[in-house]
Amino acid sequence: MIPVQFGAVIVAAGMSSRMGEFKPMLNIGSISIAQRIVATFHQAGVTKIAVVTGYNAQQLERHLGNLGLVFLRNERYAETQMFDSAKIGLRYLRDKCGRIFFTPVDIPLFTALTVTRLMETDAALACPVCEGKTGHPLLLSAGLIDALLADPGDGGLQGAISRCGTNVTRVEVSDPGVLHDADTPADYAALLRYHNAHLVRPELSVSLAREKPFFDERTAMLLELVDETGSVRLACQRMQISYSSGWNIIRALESQLHFPLLERSQGGANGGESRLNEKGRRLLDCYLRYTAHLRQEAAALFEEYFGEELK
Repeated sequence: MIPVQFGAVIVAAGMSSRMGEFKPMLNIGSISIAQRIVATFHQAGVTKIAVVTGYNAQQLERHLGNLGLVFLRNERYAETQMFDSAKIGLRYLRDKCGRIFFTPVDIPLFTALTVTRLMETDAALACPVCEGKTGHPLLLSAGLIDALLADPGDGGLQGAISRCGTNVTRVEVSDPGVLHDADTPADYAALLRYHNAHLVRPELSVSLAREKPFFDERTAMLLELVDETGSVRLACQRMQISYSSGWNIIRALESQLHFPLLERSQGGANGGESRLNEKGRRLLDCYLRYTAHLRQEAAALFEEYFGEELK
């Protein structure tokens, strides 16, 4: 499959020891910290998102299980650093996306407009800057990933970036959310105060329908993962849905479209294999490009109609 233009890695493997509670699932408004980051990336049109879990992995994966994400685990979370978790996500996405966002899960309030501003640069390495301070998310060209993966890790991700041989492009934004983290209870209280005074955003969900909807972003993610892994079972495991649910989605989709989407083979050393057929790949590609275009238009319209009203 042709790599998508943008992906994202969210690192959520840590033990939240300074917070005293499990940070990714603390609420900001009506949704959790982790859900808000995913929603922001989705709003900006970034849908290929890998979440690296570790501590409380099953709980967090269930919590985010219906959002069309890929879950990767750092089984050694208790003895490794955030950079080790970052490597797991970057290694997974390096041949699937041309450019990859990175953020730890405890910086949840950057806006979709900031993500879009970073996407508009042609820099190989970029970060947002607000009030003279650098923040998150970072944006990395896939071409830098091999150098980062080979780095010994002194100084974490920041140290690896300083040694990768590429200058960081600083992108000025009017978005204090790029700076606010949730490392301690005091930080979390400040996040809540900031959130309650800001942040209204559009939510866009795109489905194809006949009598009723039959193709949405969750369906698209399932098809992508089936084609990537060659297995419906592995695709369902990555998405934290049951094997029977995955097949039900595929069968319902094929019934509505009146043509098959998968090529299936039986036997072999590893059992059968399932991949998208050519028609299935074309359908998926059309849906992904269509939704990306809609989100770009929606962001521009939101700014046109609400930009001044909600400042």
